[in-house]
Amino acid sequence: MSNPGHLTLAKGRWGTFSLSEQLGNIGSEIERAIKWEKRGDTEHRAKALERSMELLNLTLADPRWKKCRRYELARVREVVSDTFYGGNTYGSSPESIARYFFPFACAARA
Repeated sequence: MSNPGHLTLAKGRWGTFSLSEQLGNIGSEIERAIKWEKRGDTEHRAKALERSMELLNLTLADPRWKKCRRYELARVREVVSDTFYGGNTYGSSPESIARYFFPFACAARA
């Protein structure tokens, strides 16, 4: 990550967020990507997906999350990548990915 778009987050602020807050923020970027895709704006879609992957990588690098959580986080990153960039081996849809993240955003707001 030589030029992260979320510089203040990468410098440590991300590590102050709860797991729900982190995943809720990732989900927000996924929602933005879906919105831009529906509008046919591939440039903004790509940027939102790039930010979501960047945030996923920051979450994976967070030392607070133990091995079992890292395993799930790595799987989430794999499925997100497969859905938006790969051959959709897992048969996920952008909407199903957004549904995965939604409860985390709700929990973070509670």
